[in-house]
Amino acid sequence: MADKFDVIVIGGGPAGISAALTLRHRNKTVAVIANPPETTNLWKAREIGNYPGITGPGSEIERAMRRQLSVSGAEIISGRALSVMPMGGAFGVAVGNDFYQSAAVILAAGITRENAYPGENEFLGKGVSYCATCDGMLYKGKNVAVVGAGEEARTDGKFLESIGCAVEYFDGFSDIEIKGGERADTVVSGGKEYKVDCVFILKDTISLTKLVPGVRYEDGRIIVDGDMATSVPGVFAAGDCTGKPFQLAKAVGEGNAAALSASRYIEEKNI
Repeated sequence: MADKFDVIVIGGGPAGISAALTLRHRNKTVAVIANPPETTNLWKAREIGNYPGITGPGSEIERAMRRQLSVSGAEIISGRALSVMPMGGAFGVAVGNDFYQSAAVILAAGITRENAYPGENEFLGKGVSYCATCDGMLYKGKNVAVVGAGEEARTDGKFLESIGCAVEYFDGFSDIEIKGGERADTVVSGGKEYKVDCVFILKDTISLTKLVPGVRYEDGRIIVDGDMATSVPGVFAAGDCTGKPFQLAKAVGEGNAAALSASRYIEEKNI
């Protein structure tokens, strides 16, 4: 027989942990399906400096969040959710060969980055960043590369220039390779080498994942209303999977809001 919970939270990053903690404060039974903390984007952030009251390496912040989650009373299930199936007013979630049930689900699995440039994964957090707002001040006045063709790339490039960075732009469709020793220090494109202190990769990287049948997507992001509810009653979403900006503050706030909405949903439906 499957284990049953009030809410299953899919994702162990800031949005998922925030949701789980709020649900526990509302006296709801919770399961959090999470991969190891080292796999989260927060863990790979070299420094967080724009979250009120908390600064430091992303790994320390994620570690502290996981500690808080571990004593909250939520059940932590290690693994990857393979599918979420509506079951007559409830949901079944498959994780490997195991199966769990819940009255509501919160999707907080972040984003999937595909088609990585050579060297991108190797140097992530070591001279490769996905967020100029988060990491830009670490490279104030230095040489940086901006990879991307969208509005975010232009806006973040201007921000980097405003803090004295010498910015080399690449359109995101270029043949790019990132090289270095302990840290990324070179971008190779078109047969030329460019010496840089950081590579900011700013591309539309959300992968459309059909995890829940009927959940509406647009431009790769899950569509939610003001209560973080998706198009499927009982399914809520929070964090990077709902779209930009990919920021810690947004993820935590949306996780809290999704948890409050899920709690209200369960109480109103008396399930």
